Amino acid sequence: MASNPALDACVRDALARGATRMQTAEALAAAGWPQAQIDGALRAWATVPFVVPVPRPQPSLSARDAFWYLLLFATLYVWAWQLGSLAFDLIAYAFPDPTDPEYRLQRMGASMRSASAALLIAFPAFAWLAHRLSRELARDPLKRLSPVRRWLTYMTLFLAAAVLIGDAIALVYNVLGGELTVRFVLKVAVVGAIAGAVFAFYLLDLRSDEAVS
Repeated sequence: MASNPALDACVRDALARGATRMQTAEALAAAGWPQAQIDGALRAWATVPFVVPVPRPQPSLSARDAFWYLLLFATLYVWAWQLGSLAFDLIAYAFPDPTDPEYRLQRMGASMRSASAALLIAFPAFAWLAHRLSRELARDPLKRLSPVRRWLTYMTLFLAAAVLIGDAIALVYNVLGGELTVRFVLKVAVVGAIAGAVFAFYLLDLRSDEAVS
C-alpha cells in the first residue's frame, strides 16, 4: 500500500512529541483513517528508544532484484506450462480418441520431446533460483517486501486463480453437456493440480511476507 505523506508526517510528529503508538492510532482512527493505513504508517518507525523517532529501513526496487525475480517466475511459467503439455500428451496416448486427425498423432512424439527438454532445463533452473533467493531472504528478511517480488507474486496468484476458474468452468460446461470422458477429467485434474499447487505455494509465501511486515 502506498504511503500518504500527510499521514506519515502526523505519525512522525506525534511520536516525536511523546505520544504512544496506541494514542496515535486512536487519534488517527477517530479522524477516519483506515486501520490498514494507520498500521502501515506506524510500522515505518522502529520501536527503539531515542530522542527522535527512528525510521525502519524500507525495501527498495533494484535492477538486480528485478533480474533475479523475473528469471525465477519465467522459469516457473515455462515448467508449469510444459508439465501440463507433457501430461496432456501422455493422457492422449493412454486414452486415444478415434476422432483425432492423423497429423495430431504424428506430432505427439515431437511435442513430448519438446516438453521433456523444456522440463529438464526449466525446472532445475527454477529450483536453483528459488533456493538461491530463499537464502538471501533468510539473511535479510526485509527483502521479502521487495516491490518487484510482491508484484510478480500477485501476478502469479492472479494467473493461477484465472486458470483454476477456467478449469472449473470447462468441467461444469462438459458435465452439463453430458460430454464427460476419462480423458477430459484427467486433463482437468492435471490443470487443477498444477495451478492449485502454484496458487497455494505463493499464497503461503505472501502470508510469510505479512509476518515480516
